[in-house]
Amino acid sequence: MSTANTAETQRDGLAPSRFFEVAEGVYAFIQDDGTWWINNAGLVLGDAAGILIDTCTTAQRTKDLLSSAVGVSAGLPLRYALNTHHHGDHTFGNSLLPTDTSLIGHTLMREGLVAERSLEDFPPFWTPKPELSDLSKRLPDVTIHSQGAVHLGSRAVELHHPGYVAHTAGDLAAWVPDVRVLFVGDLLFPGHTPMLLAGSPAGAIRALDWIAGFDAEVIVPGHGEVVERSAIDGVLADHRRYYDFVLTAAHRGLRNDLTPVEVARSTDLGEFGSLLDSERFILNVHSAYAEADGQRADRATAFTDLITWTGSPVHTRV
Repeated sequence: MSTANTAETQRDGLAPSRFFEVAEGVYAFIQDDGTWWINNAGLVLGDAAGILIDTCTTAQRTKDLLSSAVGVSAGLPLRYALNTHHHGDHTFGNSLLPTDTSLIGHTLMREGLVAERSLEDFPPFWTPKPELSDLSKRLPDVTIHSQGAVHLGSRAVELHHPGYVAHTAGDLAAWVPDVRVLFVGDLLFPGHTPMLLAGSPAGAIRALDWIAGFDAEVIVPGHGEVVERSAIDGVLADHRRYYDFVLTAAHRGLRNDLTPVEVARSTDLGEFGSLLDSERFILNVHSAYAEADGQRADRATAFTDLITWTGSPVHTRV
C-alpha cells in the first residue's frame, strides 16, 4: 500500500492521521488510535468524480479529511459522499461537505440520524465533550434500501446493505469491485472492542460471513487498521470469538437473573480485556439482553450501567 499521500495532522496527543492509497485510486483515511469518536474514512476516485466515505466527529477533523481529499483527487469533483451508518463519529461533519456533493445513506440510516440528538444535546457519558461548534445536522439526499451503485465515470462503487440489523439497522458497505476493496464501516473493529449497542449480536455474527463473501483483497474498517487479504480470516475469527464470549456471558446472566452490571463484575474479560475500549463489554451485554427479549437496548440505561461498573465517564481525546 502506498503511503505517499499522507495527511500529517496531529491533535490531542494522537499520532498523525494517515490518508493513503490501498489500491489504485482508492484511499483510506486512518485516524489513530481509532477509539471513541475517532473514526476512519475513505475516498474512491474514478475518471470523472470521487466519492467520500464518511465524515468525522469534529469540524477540525472533518476539515483535515476534506483538505486531504483535495490533495489526492487531482482536481476531480467530490460529487458524492456516503455515510456507512448514522453514528456521530461518521456523520457529524456532514454539514462541512460541499453543498453540491450528494450525500448517500441507507433509508434506516437516515431515520437514525433524524432521531439522533447527540449533536444538539451531547450526552454526559463521555468526557471531555468533543468540540462540536460550527456543525449542524445534514441528512442524506439520496437513500438506498438494499443495494445500489455510484458511477464515477468508468468506475462503479457498489453499495450494499446486509439485509438485517448488524452494527446498526442502516449499515452500508462500499465495494469497489475492480480492485476488490471493501469499506465496511463499523461492521469491523480490528484491535478494538466491537460496539453493538445500537445493533444486534446475532446480526453482527451473521455479517461476518457476509463480509467474507465479498472475497476482498483489502477491507477498510470504521476503526482500526486496514485489513489486507492475508489477515482477513483472522480478523473475522477474532470478532466471532468476541461475540460468542459476549453471548455466553449474557446467557449466564439471563439464566441466573443477573443485571448487566452484575454480569460485568463477575466476568473475566481475559484476552478481550486488552482490546481498546474494553468497557464496551457491558454495552454489548445490554444489547444481548435486549435481543433475547425481542427489544432494542436503551442507550441511556446502558451507559449509566457502564459508568456504575467503571466508576467514571468514558474518556475521549477529540
